[in-house]
Amino acid sequence: MEPVASRSCYPACWLPCLLLLALLGRPGAGGAEEAEEFQLLQPQDAVRVSAGETLTLTCSVTSLAPVGPVKWFKGSGGDRQLVYADTGSFPRVTRAVNGSDTDFTIRISDTRPADAGTYRCVKFKKVSGGDEEFRSGAGTAVTVSASPSAPSVSGPSSRAEPGPSVTFTCTSGGFSPRDITVTWLKNGTKLPAPQPQVLPEHKSVSYNMSSTVGLSLTRGDVRSQLTCQIEHSTLPAPLRGSYNLREALRVPPRMRVGDPAAPVALNESVTFTCHAEGFYPKDASLTWLENGNETNLGKSSPLAENPDGTYTLQSSLEVKATEQRNRSMFTCRVVHDSQPPVSASQMLRISQPPPKPSKDVPSPDAENNLPNLKIYIAVAVVCAVLGVLVIALIYLIRVRQSKGKSSPSVRLHEPKKSPSTALQDSDPNTLTYADLNFDKQQKKKSMRRFMEMSPQLEYACIQTGQPAVAEDNLTYADLDMVHLSKAPKRPAPRPEEAISEYASVQIQKK
Repeated sequence: MEPVASRSCYPACWLPCLLLLALLGRPGAGGAEEAEEFQLLQPQDAVRVSAGETLTLTCSVTSLAPVGPVKWFKGSGGDRQLVYADTGSFPRVTRAVNGSDTDFTIRISDTRPADAGTYRCVKFKKVSGGDEEFRSGAGTAVTVSASPSAPSVSGPSSRAEPGPSVTFTCTSGGFSPRDITVTWLKNGTKLPAPQPQVLPEHKSVSYNMSSTVGLSLTRGDVRSQLTCQIEHSTLPAPLRGSYNLREALRVPPRMRVGDPAAPVALNESVTFTCHAEGFYPKDASLTWLENGNETNLGKSSPLAENPDGTYTLQSSLEVKATEQRNRSMFTCRVVHDSQPPVSASQMLRISQPPPKPSKDVPSPDAENNLPNLKIYIAVAVVCAVLGVLVIALIYLIRVRQSKGKSSPSVRLHEPKKSPSTALQDSDPNTLTYADLNFDKQQKKKSMRRFMEMSPQLEYACIQTGQPAVAEDNLTYADLDMVHLSKAPKRPAPRPEEAISEYASVQIQKK
């Protein structure tokens, strides 16, 4: 019975063995078939996400075989970067479906421009040496759109005075894509400016921008504002950065010293007033100097702000106009914003100055007035000459008029007599006349008139005859009246003797 049993048992014992042998033989043939049927699905070709959002990358497999992990990488080749694996710490990366054997989708939170790149889902299989890459996805290109940072505007390193051009800079960074627009505004008015510089120049995950503008400051820019405005595809509205121009502006004070300008009385109290006007910033200190030496007698008023934002400082200095202070120089000096001092001066002049200096050393006033004195002298000389000429002209006119109206008779005044003859001819009634009458009728009248005169008179008359035929048109008459006197007859007189009287008459031919 044992053999029967053993024979009847034979087929039953071998069937499980054959099934076991069949199962043991399937891995060789079945593994190749499963490898052909295994698929790794990464359907996203490209994904665009804004910075700060969550990025979802999809990956799935169709089979569990071969045995091995699924991992995510960014990049390719030897420089690829591990993004996610079942083991390790990845704070911003999580699986979309935890514990799934087929869905390996991941999520990256709080994306940044640096997260841009190509991501691949990779299947590994276990081998004796570790994990070996079995299948890789086609890859998903991720683009992170990043908004530019708020623009920052900076000015010069030190304050600048009105006039020269000053450079201002606007910067922004971390944006993508590369295109960006920059506009400069002053008090809302657009300013011309060059195109911004965007770096890096090659393709990058994010970019930085820098823009500059040149601007000439004015005294009125204390309340002005400069604005940098940027526009980008990721921005719902433009971003702006502002800069107050007063931070870069320095306005020097306008200096003046008032009163006294005219000379003042001796020992009178006078007040000088210093005005430092229209300066910015308000840091300023004021001092008074007398002939270059500081004096602490000044009295300053509170600092006042002007409507345009600048400031004014005023100080007064009261002094006594003594002789020692005559022509003294009083200076108001202001140090503003740690800059070199600016000043204005006024001289004190006294109406009663000290005694004049010696002739050897001319006083400053004499030197200053010398040109004016020369002018006055010249004007006086000219006026005197003109007066003399006018008097001479009037005299000549009157002489001519008197000659035209005079009668033909000419009276020869009594000559001066010497002391020797004064006793002999002391008769005051003795006169000598010479009548030059060239008219016959006038001759008769004059003779009759003179004959009726005192017998002591001596009378001589000369009458011209008919005109001469010769070309000589002149008639001369010489009257020697010496022989008519009562004194003894003397030789013919000479004109130069004092007791002689001489007359020469020249008559034009009619």
